[in-house]
Amino acid sequence: MPQALIVYSTRTGETRKIAELIAEGLRFSAVNATIKDVTEIKREADLEGFDIYAFGSSTYHGEMMNRMKTLLFLAERAELKKKIGGAFGSFGWSGEAAERIYDTMKNIYGMDMVSAPLMLKGSAVDGGIRVAQGYGKDLAAKAS
Repeated sequence: MPQALIVYSTRTGETRKIAELIAEGLRFSAVNATIKDVTEIKREADLEGFDIYAFGSSTYHGEMMNRMKTLLFLAERAELKKKIGGAFGSFGWSGEAAERIYDTMKNIYGMDMVSAPLMLKGSAVDGGIRVAQGYGKDLAAKAS
């Protein structure tokens, strides 16, 4: 069974909810999904042993959360090349965090990314539940 790691950084809890929905979509597709707050990842070894990675952050004042920036520097030293990846985030006015995470995973780490980052105003807004679960299914489909 493929193993997925979903790491999130949240300001109000909404990005955590999106991470949980992505995990549901992965589990619907027979992928074991582990969800972690960014503060739980302390070293490169904490990123080992997974086939699929999804990193997400809230966008605040046009930026990702500082804790996610720190994780991205740490993850750069991990062996993520050609691993399956996705990026997600919640936002109020703009969604730059998810886009920047996606670009880093694709262009710096060399990961096999899903088609685009997932950017939602909220998990329950405009079909967000279905969209986030679908993102998890899209990640799982790349592992098939």
